[in-house]
Amino acid sequence: MFLLIATPVLLITLISIINFLTIIEPKSSSLTEEFISVILPVRNEAANIHELVACLKAQTQLESVEFIFLDDNSEDETLSLLESELAGLSDFRVIKGAPLPHGWIGKTWALHQLLQASSGEIIVSIDADVRITSDAISRSLTSLKNLGLDFVSPYPRQLTQSLAERLIQPLLQWSWMATLPLAIAKKTSHPSMAVANGQFFIVRRNALLLAGGYKSVKSNVLDDMFLARNLIKSGSHGIVLNGASIATCRMYSSWSQIESGYGKSLNRAFGPIVGSIFAIVFLFITGIAPIVVAFTGASWGWIAYSLVVVTRMLSALRSKGRIIDSLAHPISSIVLIYLIVYSWLKRGTIEWKGRTV
Repeated sequence: MFLLIATPVLLITLISIINFLTIIEPKSSSLTEEFISVILPVRNEAANIHELVACLKAQTQLESVEFIFLDDNSEDETLSLLESELAGLSDFRVIKGAPLPHGWIGKTWALHQLLQASSGEIIVSIDADVRITSDAISRSLTSLKNLGLDFVSPYPRQLTQSLAERLIQPLLQWSWMATLPLAIAKKTSHPSMAVANGQFFIVRRNALLLAGGYKSVKSNVLDDMFLARNLIKSGSHGIVLNGASIATCRMYSSWSQIESGYGKSLNRAFGPIVGSIFAIVFLFITGIAPIVVAFTGASWGWIAYSLVVVTRMLSALRSKGRIIDSLAHPISSIVLIYLIVYSWLKRGTIEWKGRTV
C-alpha cells in the first residue's frame, strides 16, 4: 500500500516542482508584422459580445490583423449585437454560419468556415467567454516566434465563484502541471504529450493545413487536444503557455453547466473506457487514498496528502487561483470521478447550446 501511494505522489510532486520553475510565460511583446487572423465562433453569446469586442479593439502591436466573427445560427441577440458593435470597424467583420452538416460538431464547423474566410499567416482562435489584455495576442505571438514553434496555447486563468467551480476548475491546469514534463513536451514528437486549450489557441496557418485543418477534428468535442495531437503527428511543435497574466475565462457559472460541460467531454478525454478507468484509479490513489490512510493513523498518509496539496498550491500560484482550495483536493477528486462516470453514462445525450453532443 505504501509504495502504491508513495510512488505516484512523489512523481507528481517532482513534475509539479519542475514545471513550476520552468513553465513559459509570454512576458515580452514586439510588433508583429505577419498578417494575423483572429477568428471567433459565437453561438448564443449575447451576454459576452460587448466585453469581448472591447478587449479585441484594444489589441496593440499588431501591424496587419483581421478579426472575423462567425455567428453559428444563434437563437438570441448575438448577431444583432455583433453588427451594432462592429459598425464602422474596418478590421472587423461578421459572417453567418451555414447549417451544421452531419458528422461535425458546432465549434469545429464554425472554425472550419472561419479558416476558409480568413487570410492570415497566423490563426488566433478565441472563445467568446475569454477576456484578454491589450497585449495578449502580441505577447503570445512573440513567444511563438522566439521559441521557434508552430503553435502555442496560452492557458487562461480560470475564474471561479461558486463552490462547484472552485472544486473542479483548478483541476484543469493541475492535471497537466502535475503529470506532464513541459520541457520534454515542447520538443516531443509524441502526440500523447500534447496539451492545449481551445479557449485561446495560436497556430501557423501552414502547420494547421498540413495537419488537416479543423476537418481533422470535426467530430471531436475535445477539438483543442486532438488538434494539438494532429499538429504534432504532422511534424509541428508547440507548447502550452501560462497565460494567467494575459487571459481569463469563466467557463461555467453553475453546477448544471459543469455537469453538462464535463459530461459532454470527459468520456473522450482519456481514450477508450480503459483510459477512464486508469484516470479514476490515479485520482483515487493520489487524491483520496492518502487522506483515508492518514485518518487510519498512519503518519505517512498525512505526508502524502501534504505533498499532493503542495502540487495543487504550485499550480494555483502559477494560474493565479485560490491557494486555500488546494486543501480540498480529496473532495475535488471525488467530484471529478463522479463526472467521469456521469459522462460515460450520459454519452451522446448531453445537450450543449441547443445541440446534442
